[in-house]
Amino acid sequence: MSDGATTIVMVLVPQVTQLDLTGPAQVFARWPGAHLVIAAARAEPVMTDCGFAIVPTATFDTAPQADYLIVPGGEGIFDVLSDRRTVDFVRVQARGARVVGSVCTGAFLLGVAGLLDGVRATTHWGSMRLLPLVGAAPTPSRVVRDGRVVTGGGVTSGIDMALALAADAFGEQVAREIQLAIEYDPEPPFDAGSPDAFPEAEIELRRRAIEDRRRARVEAGMRASA
Repeated sequence: MSDGATTIVMVLVPQVTQLDLTGPAQVFARWPGAHLVIAAARAEPVMTDCGFAIVPTATFDTAPQADYLIVPGGEGIFDVLSDRRTVDFVRVQARGARVVGSVCTGAFLLGVAGLLDGVRATTHWGSMRLLPLVGAAPTPSRVVRDGRVVTGGGVTSGIDMALALAADAFGEQVAREIQLAIEYDPEPPFDAGSPDAFPEAEIELRRRAIEDRRRARVEAGMRASA
């Protein structure tokens, strides 16, 4: 935007994991001078993975150039990896963005768009081993920075990513104030937020089954985008 605002464009696809989008959006909306845009393929409500819809504020055709381009994840990401319009939107927006980021499996859309070649990146633990399929170097962490690319791990990591970006852009004091404003002070009732903390064999078996399905969809997306 020409008025000095910081434009954050978040990509909205069907069956997005809503917290991948709404968690960091809650932080971005509190940035000084923020202009938050939720861009989707069409100007109609988009169903999330929770059974409710989110209304986009722009389409891929009307979205302004992003300063920060953010791709949330979810199972729906794998369905759009072969959708050239979505991939091209991310690819073109990324050319003019200062920062390109993802949350959870949103990393795979960045990868199919050619933005993760040789880049250290993270994603949801259940898909970490698939990142090399899109050229990335898997780096398990809540937030990973590599140049202008910033990736967040699974779901709630998007809040951490947005706060880290706030600190980079406006200083730690502003980021701390935003964290206080949203009372982001997690004290989970269980120590079960990572495979290391909850390593039962059943989880590994389920992860492998999901990974096999996602691998096929990532490979299909890579072929379509070539």
